[in-house]
Amino acid sequence: MNDFLIGIGKRLKDIRKKNNLTINELAFRASVSNGLVSRIENGRTIPSLPVLLDLIQSLEIDASYFFEGVEKKSNAKFLYLPKESQQLIEKEVEAEGFKYMHIFSKSLHSLGFEAVLLTLEPNSKREKVITDAWEFKHILKGEVKYLIDNEEIILKEGDSLYFNGKFPHVPVSISNESCVMLVLYFYSDNH
Repeated sequence: MNDFLIGIGKRLKDIRKKNNLTINELAFRASVSNGLVSRIENGRTIPSLPVLLDLIQSLEIDASYFFEGVEKKSNAKFLYLPKESQQLIEKEVEAEGFKYMHIFSKSLHSLGFEAVLLTLEPNSKREKVITDAWEFKHILKGEVKYLIDNEEIILKEGDSLYFNGKFPHVPVSISNESCVMLVLYFYSDNH
């Protein structure tokens, strides 16, 4: 897991330098602070998915190209984001009992993009599948076990998972209640 994060930071730094951009310039383009870019590049913080995609877009590269490079630098097959690590968004509008979690928002230029809501019923069964997309899962309700290649991870409500769909994968029901998840697929335009 930490290798993967260091991989993201190192990849960001490598491409930024190759494009002759300073941390300042990249931060300005992506509308984030210099400190945040620096902490990401040094593997000291996990960028949220929207921030990471803003940074990738600011580098004017294809997201699949970025992640292929990260994968080569680490042995991690997935990126796990527990609920606690996600960003809480303060809304100006007064609303009692409303909590907005920023999961994802992006206008995507170099990416094909698909979002689905998946409900996994108890005792559901399926073989592992392979896709040619990067997949992002966010658990809205319930819990599930994800098998990715030969690894497994338990996801609970509010957790997120991000991985390359080329690894055989399948969600497995582990309770007697259905699990509901938001699923985002990112495809490279050149396939």
